[in-house]
Amino acid sequence: MELSTQIKKYRNNMNLSQEELAEKVYVTRQTISNWENNKNYPDIHSLLLLSTLFNISLDQLIKGDIAIMKEEIKKSEIEKLNHYGNIFTLLLLITMVSVVPLAVFLHFYGMIIFGVLFAFTMYFAFKVERCKKDNDVQTFKEIVAFAEGKRLDEIEKYQEAGKRPYQKVLLVIGSAVITLIVCCLLLWVLKPFIV
Repeated sequence: MELSTQIKKYRNNMNLSQEELAEKVYVTRQTISNWENNKNYPDIHSLLLLSTLFNISLDQLIKGDIAIMKEEIKKSEIEKLNHYGNIFTLLLLITMVSVVPLAVFLHFYGMIIFGVLFAFTMYFAFKVERCKKDNDVQTFKEIVAFAEGKRLDEIEKYQEAGKRPYQKVLLVIGSAVITLIVCCLLLWVLKPFIV
């Protein structure tokens, strides 16, 4: 982070020791040392005191750190979307493949198990949708750009926003067709075992 360098630079410019700076911002010398060595980060009160003492804006003091913080937030959002997406995909596949065997072999209890699987799948589908909505990505192109850490320009954003309703309808129809095909194949394969 840049803040550690900034604190050290401005402290040296004012010819202050760590102890003298610590007295002025009401912390210990060890705290100043930790800030300058990136071991921890000052709280907002200390940041305000430092910017006032150094006679610079808060923005100047933490310049560079904001970009790093935004990047860290973006990385965590991408990781969260990928994590939820992987879990959802796995659960969706298990749910699709298990519906017929559960119904055929376990009857009523199989449907209960299927209902629980379906509930978990929908929970993670909701999590994925929430993450997409929080980051304003809906279409495939937007999701891919987001996952790669890129942003679409305004024109591309408007074009993609226009596609959203159509893609959702196609997604529902495609999912239904695939589920129907998988269920029919499973029924055909399990037909000899059905009593």
